[in-house]
Amino acid sequence: MTTGALDRKPVLKPGATIGILGGGQLGRMLALAAARLGLNCHIYAPEKDSCAFEVARRATCAPYEDASALRRFAEAVDVVTYEFENVPAKTAAFLERRRPVLPDPKVLETTQDRLIEKDFLRDLGIATAPYAPVHSATQLAEGIAKVGLPAVLKTRRFGYDGKGQAKLERNVDPIRTWRSLHNAPCILEAFIAFEREISVIAARSRDGRVECFEVTENEHRDHILKTSTVPARVTPALAAEASRIAARIAGAFDYVGVLAVEMFVVRKAGKRQVLVNEIAPRVHNSGHWTIDGATVSQFEQHIRAIAGWPLARPVRLGRKVEMINLIGEEVSEASRYLTLPNTAVHVYGKGRASPRRKMGHVTRIWPAR
Repeated sequence: MTTGALDRKPVLKPGATIGILGGGQLGRMLALAAARLGLNCHIYAPEKDSCAFEVARRATCAPYEDASALRRFAEAVDVVTYEFENVPAKTAAFLERRRPVLPDPKVLETTQDRLIEKDFLRDLGIATAPYAPVHSATQLAEGIAKVGLPAVLKTRRFGYDGKGQAKLERNVDPIRTWRSLHNAPCILEAFIAFEREISVIAARSRDGRVECFEVTENEHRDHILKTSTVPARVTPALAAEASRIAARIAGAFDYVGVLAVEMFVVRKAGKRQVLVNEIAPRVHNSGHWTIDGATVSQFEQHIRAIAGWPLARPVRLGRKVEMINLIGEEVSEASRYLTLPNTAVHVYGKGRASPRRKMGHVTRIWPAR
């Protein structure tokens, strides 16, 4: 990452326009947070039914490879950000030659590839699950010998919510499993028997200040996040270590904006420690509780950071906060939460409620005694 480049990026004033690559629920919530601060948003996404289009000042529906549309988009905005990490890195780099893009597109080059991401963490001295590259049948055998079984075989690119991965057991044909992933370049990771999954949402400003939200405890169902709860059931020392790791990663990237670091809590030699699982260079599902459950949301922090504004110091509201994802047809039951006290309902305005699609979320706050 180049240092000093951030100094040349303008501090936005109310009325300025932020361009957002991606039109899903994260883009939608970023646009809503920006509007609250007097900033406009222009969404760029290839999907006609993008739910973020409904709440933005302007929208462009075009492929990420459409140079003409990207050029016009760049001319209409003051700064560009992105709502998900699978935006093509080439698209972000194309825009960066015309407008500031935050976070730096080079972050995408690291986080879009699981192997490069793991090597990045290893070089920082940050603990992860043991892993090995798999580009051939020979490497698959070597990887199994290195990390052992059970293990998880993951495609290096384009995996989220459990997509692009398969578990390898001792009684499973590893070659057949790899073929089920279309022989794609993969990474083999040791299967981790963790106590719990946690995440840290960290915001970093242009001047290098970092503010971390409280460590969140996450529960997944069928590889999709179902609930996030704060405070997480970890010791203060472990929570502080998790936040230090997230801040160190943000600093190593010279990051501007909000990122999430997903971690496993494991017990080793009688002591608990954290292993980093994944980095998400964006606002994150496990931070949705912050909209209603903290004095500032992850979305507002991201907008503040990329606008060149000061970050807020987040404080949890209530003694406990829980976020529940509404997945698929569960959104049809959202109304039952409307009568509950200290509960907020968010419906994303998507169309068809397919079985694994995130359609909304609910936040419940337990008031302080």
